Order: sequence, then structure tokens, then C-alpha cells
Amino acid sequence: MKQTRERAERPSPPPPLEADDVLVVRVITAGWAVALVVLLIVRGSLPAGQRWWVWTCVAGLAFGLFGLWYVPRLKHGRARAAARVAGGGEDGKAGQDGVAGEAAQAQSAPRDSDSNTVSSTETPGRSTRS
Repeated sequence: MKQTRERAERPSPPPPLEADDVLVVRVITAGWAVALVVLLIVRGSLPAGQRWWVWTCVAGLAFGLFGLWYVPRLKHGRARAAARVAGGGEDGKAGQDGVAGEAAQAQSAPRDSDSNTVSSTETPGRSTRS
């Protein structure tokens, strides 16, 4: 009884915040580019054991450029998949034979397995059974 009262009083969590992933990748890539330019300027004064930083910046810049290519494609692919699941697919089915829709419903449905373990949504340190 006490547990249901606690659950009813707990406010619902806020929705997750969406970040502008492309902007984040742009800023980080620009940071690697600036660091590379600075290191190339002071390259002559760097000790021989510290010149690996130049290659670190090159790698960061390369990964950033790859991210600028990859992140928009990833987001468009996820949006298409979400639209297919929400819209029931092109042929009226959700995904392949309804598997995607069933998986989405299974994730949102609560489970009761008669277990005394703590769920990730419960308060840590408290049992789900009294």
C-alpha cells in the first residue's frame, strides 16, 4: 500500500532533451582544426616526444569530418524507421511482419515477473515487494 502511494506522488520524469547533433560535431571538428593549426604553427618548438599531438589533431579532424557526413544520414535513417513503425509501414504492416511494432509495444509495457529485484525505474535500494 505504501509503495503505490509513493509511486502516485512521484512526478513523471521530463521528456529527454534533443541536441543538435550536427552542431555538436561541427563545433568539435572546428576545435580539432584550430588545435591542428596552432600545433602546426608551434611545431618547431615542440619537444620530439610531444609531436604526436599533431597526429592526434589530424585524427580528431578526420573523425569529425566523417561525423559530419555520417550523423545526418543516421538521423534520417532513424526518422524513416520511426515513421515506418508509427505509420504501420508502406503496406500496412509495422516493419517486417509486425515485429518492429511488437518490439516497441513490449518495451513500453510494464512487466511483472514476481521478482524481488529493483527495477531501473524504481528507487535504488528499495525492493519492489514489501
